[in-house]
Amino acid sequence: MAILQEHAAEAAAQPAMSPLKRINAILGGSAGNLVEWYDWFAYSSFALYFARHFFPKGDATAQLLQTAVVFAVGFLARPLGAWLMGLYADRAGRRAALTASVALMSAGSFGIALIPDYAAIGMAAPALLIVARLVQGLSLGGEYGASAVYMTEMAGKGRRGFWSSFQFMTLIAGQLTALAVLIVLQNTLSQGALEDWGWRVPFAIGGLLAIVVFWIRSGLSETRSFLAAKAQGGAPVRTAMLLRDHPRETLAIFGLTCAGSLAFYAYTTYMQKFLVNTSGFSKNTATTITAGALIIYMLIQPLVGWASDHLGRRNVMAAGFGLGAVATYPAFSLIAATSSPWTAFAVMTLLIVILSGYTAVNAAVKAELFPTHVRALGVALPYALANAIFGGTAESVAFGLKRNGTESWFYAYVAVAMAIAALISARLPNTNATELILEA
Repeated sequence: MAILQEHAAEAAAQPAMSPLKRINAILGGSAGNLVEWYDWFAYSSFALYFARHFFPKGDATAQLLQTAVVFAVGFLARPLGAWLMGLYADRAGRRAALTASVALMSAGSFGIALIPDYAAIGMAAPALLIVARLVQGLSLGGEYGASAVYMTEMAGKGRRGFWSSFQFMTLIAGQLTALAVLIVLQNTLSQGALEDWGWRVPFAIGGLLAIVVFWIRSGLSETRSFLAAKAQGGAPVRTAMLLRDHPRETLAIFGLTCAGSLAFYAYTTYMQKFLVNTSGFSKNTATTITAGALIIYMLIQPLVGWASDHLGRRNVMAAGFGLGAVATYPAFSLIAATSSPWTAFAVMTLLIVILSGYTAVNAAVKAELFPTHVRALGVALPYALANAIFGGTAESVAFGLKRNGTESWFYAYVAVAMAIAALISARLPNTNATELILEA
């Protein structure tokens, strides 16, 4: 307690951050987060078009299953990236980690844009695709923890839920931007051109945008939390410190992320394929439905974040997971049976609005659970591990169950995971009152 009081006194002695500087920091962090996630989601958005170039054998479901496996492989690198970049962010600073992560993402995106297809280099094509996705996985593993902590520390007490929600808002914006590029290319290129070479365009765009963000992030301010902790000195961060001193918090983040990531990829990236492969909509219609739902999803994040500042983040998160556990199975069943684009759009929108109870507040909740010296590692590592196990395998599990004729088991799988997360959320401390971020 004495140490916390001493840190609080030192933080209070620092000059308060001006509103303009705070907003600039949030926007700077947000821009980079958007580009990183655009690069990541471009893969899943364009998988319908490039799958046959890397995996020419089998029917459409088999090709999509193979691209989904590569999507999952990219997640395997995320825990390593989270561990390395989390340690780096807690030692060298949040800004340094953010800059390093976007440089890696640029390299991975350019790699995918330039890889020759299977017809040109055989098995080397999918092998190189896997390498590029591993590089992107390393990048994104570090990006989430660094950006979540940076934006939460910059947010300020009392509005932490609102401002930190922009982390996930820009994550969705990145996914939406990938879909927007897809829609533009669908309407400017012929089907043949898009399938032959047009799918490479979004990855080239992503690589170029990442270079711009590298420059922007180089000029960001460091957070007061990190500067205060650095001034205190102390022993270097060790992974064992996280597991020894904060096991309950680490396990809680792992459990929450298991359900949150599984539901997120089920409701968004897999849903686009589900609308085509199960419901029977055209690719263009499925893309339009997904884009419309994501626009609403993106815009509602700050509203839910604001609500968490007043109602409590624990309460908002528990409600989101609880409603998701109840709604998932009937919602997927309805979308599978409908031929109405409006019905599919309404039900998909309902699912992702419910999920906002987790996504809008998760960055703040996770950051508020840890002290400064292990905060980036504590947020990033359990998140990335859970993502690799549950988020990254969501599409592979779904396609595998579909091929076995048991697709509805996937709906039940997501619902059960969300029910467990609802129980974990209900047992969390009220981080609005117990947060360990001392700076106002």
